[in-house]
Amino acid sequence: MAEIRVLLLGDIVGAPGLAMFEKHIASLREQYKVDALIVNGENSAQGKGITPRIAKFFMEKGVDIITTGNHIWRRKEIYGYLAENKTLLRPNNYPNTCPGTGVATFLCKGTTVGVINVQGRVFMFDNIDCPFRSAKSAVSYLATKTKVILVDVHAEATSEKAALANYLDGTVSGVVGTHTHVPTSDERIMPNGTAFVTDLGMAGAQDSIIGVQKGAVVNAFTTAMPNRFTVETQGPGVLSGVCITINSVSGKATAIERVHIVDNDFNFDATA
Repeated sequence: MAEIRVLLLGDIVGAPGLAMFEKHIASLREQYKVDALIVNGENSAQGKGITPRIAKFFMEKGVDIITTGNHIWRRKEIYGYLAENKTLLRPNNYPNTCPGTGVATFLCKGTTVGVINVQGRVFMFDNIDCPFRSAKSAVSYLATKTKVILVDVHAEATSEKAALANYLDGTVSGVVGTHTHVPTSDERIMPNGTAFVTDLGMAGAQDSIIGVQKGAVVNAFTTAMPNRFTVETQGPGVLSGVCITINSVSGKATAIERVHIVDNDFNFDATA
């Protein structure tokens, strides 16, 4: 059976996330026999946004596609890069006047792989188009090119992610959730052959609140006052995602494995 194995990693948070990625990506490739690599990089620049330098770093490390989400517009220097580089996606359901695209393809072992990036609307507060219609339209476009299609749905609500996965079941190879930075244990193959997990998790500092220093987050909840959130740089480190095995002829997923590394020996101070 012709198959490809795609590793998808959750939100890379700041310098600790980048360092965890750099330290472990080679061993992950070997362990999971990875053919393609997709990462969510929207938090990679000090916790919010991504820069051209970081995008180039990912490409140098063999990343095929970088997906993002609601923080994609945080760094204005990325606008031009988005317009010129199809390997960095922004959510497809933003207006067409925004720079960049939410749909891309790349070749993997002779097979065209399609990637779609959409953003949810529940609790996200952005005036964007319906992610369901946007994803469905993108699938129709990619279906003329390939049967291997992967979707990153960057959303807050678990129900919205699951609903989109069920909506697309059988028409795409996999739907993975990002944004909440907490890996879920519900990875599965859905009835019509689509792999799904509610959230990939993150790469960053484990002893944190979704990658940032705990004190400021606790203060925000307990005082109702504005607080500056700073990426946590103290170890241990964590990196998580899934590896999806796909029949490259049918486009159906045949397996999905959770990936989760906790590195107690990692020194963030040396790389932050």
